Amino acid sequence: MNRLVTFVLIIVVAFAVMGATTPGLLNNTKLGLDLKGGIEILYEASPLTEGGTVTKESLVQTAKSLEERANQSGVAEPEITTEGKTRIRVKIAIDTGTSEQEREAAITKIRDLMQKPAELQFRSASGCTDGSFCKVELVGSDFKSGAAKVEPGDLGALNVRIEVKEKSKLAEVSERLVNQQLAIFLNDELMSAPVVRSALTQGTAVIEGQKTRAEAQQLADVINLGALPLKLTDKYTQSVGATLGKKSLHDTLFAGGLASVLILIFMIVFYRVPGGVAAICLIIFVWLLLAVFWMMNATLTLPGIAAFVLGIGIAVDSNIISAERIKDEIRSGKTVASSLRAGAKNSFRTIIDAHITTIIAAGVLYFMGQGVVKSFAIVLMASIVANILTNVFLPRLLLQLLIKSGKFNKPSYYGVKESEIHAL
Repeated sequence: MNRLVTFVLIIVVAFAVMGATTPGLLNNTKLGLDLKGGIEILYEASPLTEGGTVTKESLVQTAKSLEERANQSGVAEPEITTEGKTRIRVKIAIDTGTSEQEREAAITKIRDLMQKPAELQFRSASGCTDGSFCKVELVGSDFKSGAAKVEPGDLGALNVRIEVKEKSKLAEVSERLVNQQLAIFLNDELMSAPVVRSALTQGTAVIEGQKTRAEAQQLADVINLGALPLKLTDKYTQSVGATLGKKSLHDTLFAGGLASVLILIFMIVFYRVPGGVAAICLIIFVWLLLAVFWMMNATLTLPGIAAFVLGIGIAVDSNIISAERIKDEIRSGKTVASSLRAGAKNSFRTIIDAHITTIIAAGVLYFMGQGVVKSFAIVLMASIVANILTNVFLPRLLLQLLIKSGKFNKPSYYGVKESEIHAL
């Protein structure tokens, strides 16, 4: 009886926790543009100067620039990734509450902003009557691409060393501005205003006094970003309206919910007690996967929901394999308790082998795929881990509690008829 009370207590606590947290998890789950509506743009990067090349570093830095611009425009959590050697994909979800006119205006603004080259300027106050930094001394194209590096300085501080293409130009500017500030602007935003200590004749300069590595790296990234000789060409654009995104979400959730209900009914009808336990564990599995999504701060897309539903199918397979092995052991004439031990042991390796192969396949998709393929792979791998916890170990614990309570030891409770049992 104590074990039965423990079983009931576990279920009550689990469902209480799920009931209290599920609304918050659903509300805080980020939706991709295919569910929320928005814009997707694929850019082709090419050199601005003749004979230039697009390096991996320059492509990554350009992607960072696009992300910063999207954030500055007020867009919430853009998804910007590099693809191949020369492509950048931009996905920006736009609030479904925005009107269609405002949406189109926002999309136009975002597209114009994305393709604008990063404008890096080193300015001085020389000749400025209002005390501002009005005179442009150096621009991004004067610096070597990727030349800004973080290096240790004095007394634990960090410095940023930069290198220009023409030594004479830096020498002329630095000689004229000794003991004056040379401010660094990116897209008209002041990033830093170091003082020129001496003339710089070797083509390199050191910006001193960065207090943290993050601060120093940000400044180096800004300089490298402005020195990128890349231009972006719009190769593909897809706009998803708010109505279409909302309909996709509604239809997908309805289909997934209907399939899940049918699966739960199937498990209970065909496997009785193990099926009922499996149904409980499947519900916990769905909640746990939502919680993992929230902790990962992941964005849910249509391919992600497809992987989510596939994860439910894999979880059902795990329970079916265990339930069938238990039934086979009962048919052989063993007691229900012995059948649970033997069935769990014999099915464990089969289930784990299947999960490992699925994780390997998902890992290959993640490292070799792009965009929606990666989204699918991430959700699939997360669902496998959650499945092992909730549909391999948890069902066995709950079944052990029921069997040891002495109330659920009839073979018929496990879908086995008396006529099917053979004496050992």
